[in-house]
Amino acid sequence: MNVRPIGYFVHHQGRGHAERAAHIANALVSQRPVTLFCARDDIFPPLDARVELITIPSLFESAGGEPPVLADWRTPETLHCAPLGWRSIRKAVATITGWFETSDAALFVTDVSAELGQMARIASVPHVAVLQHGDRTDPGHMSSYESAVGILAPFAQKLEQAEIPGWMREKTHYAPGLGIDLAAQPSREQARIDLGLPADKRIVLVVAGGGGNGTPTAPLTLGARDDHDALWITIGEISSEWHETPPGNLTHKGWVDNPETWIAAADGVVSSCGNTTVHIVCAAGKPWIVVPEWRYFDEQLAKAEALEHAGLAAVARNWPSHTGGWRKLWDAASRLDVPSQRAIIDHDAARNAADWLNDLVERIWAGSKAEEPITARVEA
Repeated sequence: MNVRPIGYFVHHQGRGHAERAAHIANALVSQRPVTLFCARDDIFPPLDARVELITIPSLFESAGGEPPVLADWRTPETLHCAPLGWRSIRKAVATITGWFETSDAALFVTDVSAELGQMARIASVPHVAVLQHGDRTDPGHMSSYESAVGILAPFAQKLEQAEIPGWMREKTHYAPGLGIDLAAQPSREQARIDLGLPADKRIVLVVAGGGGNGTPTAPLTLGARDDHDALWITIGEISSEWHETPPGNLTHKGWVDNPETWIAAADGVVSSCGNTTVHIVCAAGKPWIVVPEWRYFDEQLAKAEALEHAGLAAVARNWPSHTGGWRKLWDAASRLDVPSQRAIIDHDAARNAADWLNDLVERIWAGSKAEEPITARVEA
């Protein structure tokens, strides 16, 4: 019997989109074929050999050569990134829509692109929109969500934004923990042995994500100098300035392949709130300071507010500029309910999301709508 495939667009900024797509694809491919579309093929964790990965041109970076006058043409409110004259976009769209036809696609998942979600609907292919935090009430996002047969939220229902309307919630599957390997997370003691870190030293880990320009280290020098009995360590990309005077207890490790081990080893964590980082920290359960980074549609600001409202993180809207700011944040972080952090994680998030997608395909192609709304299986 011919089993119709699922296509999956993966945004190539940062690592979170690729990590959760890989986990879903690896869990889903035993049930039906999966094809991933992404502008990069080097940002994915190991993929099952049965998962197809097609590299397409970036939808967001010009290859050059477009007539400059086209850049001044007005963009309608229903679109965000839709420049005119880009051959790269034409090729990407042609690749995806050609695959729709030749594969007889059953479903298309967009993580994330409101434009491609609408394109799938126009092409008569059912699509699932991946939902991220932020103010996404604009016509472009809402058109994509309304036209979708389902919405996949890679976070706990407890972290849903209050303003999300009921019709969206009714077709949303919540997948907290999606994109992380919980089996790879050791105990604090084992993590310190694995990393060669002292067993009796207080360790603060600063996690810099991959979606921005690097975490500024000037505020960290203030926090580390005031916390002189602790060892402060950064992982990820950092950005330093000429006027800094780094203390001896602040060290930078750069990019690491095992962030979950470093987080497990820490006594306290400072980070932005990218989706993967949020899940790893919550799974470990740590006193946690969140400093949201700038993102389109205030994505991280909204996520930080949800974390703060749920009592899962101490949130700073800006990096502390003096030691008093750090002390206030650590006091708030010390009073967090760590068990509540761990409780929001679904240990079977990838499998549950894959089953939901496969069930959704079977239900929408069965000839009738479901009698009941397609809702979340995870009520964390």
